[in-house]
Amino acid sequence: MAKTKIAVLISGRGSNMQALVEAAKDEDFPAEIVLVASNNPDAAGLEIARAAGIETEVVDHREYDDREAFEEALDSTIKLYGARIVCLAGFMRILTPWFTERWRDLLINIHPSLLPAFKGLHTHERALEAGVRIHGCTVHYVRPEMDDGPIIGQAAVPVLHGDTAETLGERVLHAEHALYAQCVALACSGKARVAGERVRLQVREFGAELLMNPHD
Repeated sequence: MAKTKIAVLISGRGSNMQALVEAAKDEDFPAEIVLVASNNPDAAGLEIARAAGIETEVVDHREYDDREAFEEALDSTIKLYGARIVCLAGFMRILTPWFTERWRDLLINIHPSLLPAFKGLHTHERALEAGVRIHGCTVHYVRPEMDDGPIIGQAAVPVLHGDTAETLGERVLHAEHALYAQCVALACSGKARVAGERVRLQVREFGAELLMNPHD
């Protein structure tokens, strides 16, 4: 089976990157991680990727005069490794429309909320403040607007009595790891295509939508 080459962009520990690395060990997983790149030379995830035998690169945004120059270097690095899809996994840089449009429908992000609710940072604190009963995470194709774009899949978790941002965040992160690998597999196998700014899933077992509801 021909596998789709993907690059994963991180800024820190890259726990979602680790989940993709583990998923990619399965011969049936339709993606091969050819590059883990970071804008932070001290990102802990770089060592994890190297230990797994994956090529790594650092494109330090502080070494460039402006965001455009940084993104051009990042784009060139990704293409050097032949990646066809780019996955953001805790990449803490807001990407410009130039980059997001260059990788339109090929750039995937995971966000710790059920979008369109709670875009931006501190999602778990805000979910608790709002008193929602269900929280979760979303995998989507990236658009120029922050935390916006066609949704591939979502995973829902309950908000429990006595939850703190930390306990809720741990529950969401567990769901993220399962959801991201599944959505990346669908994208890399051509089963999650964008049509009219919505994702049409061409996979019978999920029907029209992908919604995960982990029991734990």
